[in-house]
Amino acid sequence: MSGLYIHIPFCKQACSYCDFYFVTRHQQKQDFVDELIREIHSKKDSVFTEEPVQTIYFGGGTPSLLSADQVNAILDEINKVFDTDLKEITLEMNPDDVSPEYLSGLKSAGINRASMGVQSFNPELLKFMNRAHTSEEAMKCLEILEASEFKVFTVDLIYGNPGQSLDILEKDIDTILQFKPPHISAYSLTIEPQTRLGKQVELGRIIPPQDDTVSDHFDLVVQKLAEAGIQQYEVSNYAKPGHEAVHNSNYWNHENYLGLGPGAHSFWWDKNRDSAKRWKNEANLEAYLKGEWKEKAELEELNLGDLAEERLMLGLRTKAGLSMSELKTSYDFEFNARQLEYLQRLEEGGRVETKNRIYLTKEGLKIADSILLDLVTMV
Repeated sequence: MSGLYIHIPFCKQACSYCDFYFVTRHQQKQDFVDELIREIHSKKDSVFTEEPVQTIYFGGGTPSLLSADQVNAILDEINKVFDTDLKEITLEMNPDDVSPEYLSGLKSAGINRASMGVQSFNPELLKFMNRAHTSEEAMKCLEILEASEFKVFTVDLIYGNPGQSLDILEKDIDTILQFKPPHISAYSLTIEPQTRLGKQVELGRIIPPQDDTVSDHFDLVVQKLAEAGIQQYEVSNYAKPGHEAVHNSNYWNHENYLGLGPGAHSFWWDKNRDSAKRWKNEANLEAYLKGEWKEKAELEELNLGDLAEERLMLGLRTKAGLSMSELKTSYDFEFNARQLEYLQRLEEGGRVETKNRIYLTKEGLKIADSILLDLVTMV
């Protein structure tokens, strides 16, 4: 099974923290859809159509800047070209794009999971993030979503912002929980160097919060969501049982996925599963519209050692962790003496469990990135 990721490169404005590829000119939306359909058809009778597509994810950018008819046209062409056995079709949307009519059109087109980029209801934080929507629009869109035919949806939240108190975060969580979402993605603010936020931090105009503050935010998110029956199943993802994201879980499980659109990444195992390739389309809409997606940018060949390291990094970000036997059988990987000693110390400190599976505890997930970095540098 595999997944399709479709990158829609249009945004109304640049969020201060975002380093994904986008453009703010919208005149070429239909040209983009036409070219995307050409790219879809170029995959006909290829290795990518030999296994069923289980998930489709419209990301961006802001996919909700496309009309429901445009989304429908894209899905129609996918169904013509690929062997589809679809369990989940997700579309990211911003609150200011949502109306009952739009959601109804998306549902008719086949979208069955909405991903709502709320991030916060606090006016000052929305201004700091340079979000296009207001607090009122965020509330209104969740009311519309809760009343719609979408029974599966997720709401995005960002914590660890400069100046964000625990009270502000708690109010955001309480507001989201009023709408009974089956899934929440809660991300700690990441400062990327090439973003507006990254430049302001570099110049000393913004001071990021201390690690202890971010840790307190994380604890509050885990606690409040667990009390509402929404359990953490990955570092940044929480769901009611049975509502975990299928598409993203396939990433963490190292399944094949094909990226379409400018800047989209792909990952595909070779037939014998002892190597794989990763590549991306050039992040340039003008080049894309000229058909330059035919050339793979940044093609990377991955051997089994690379893949084992990657599986470790992905799997240990999830609550389920990794099977020791899977690492040995599928990746020919076993922990070396230094790694085993390190894991033993972590287990004694209550951050890791190692039985037949290895997984991080709540305390371990809180510092997952540093644990993973330590582990892979000991290879």
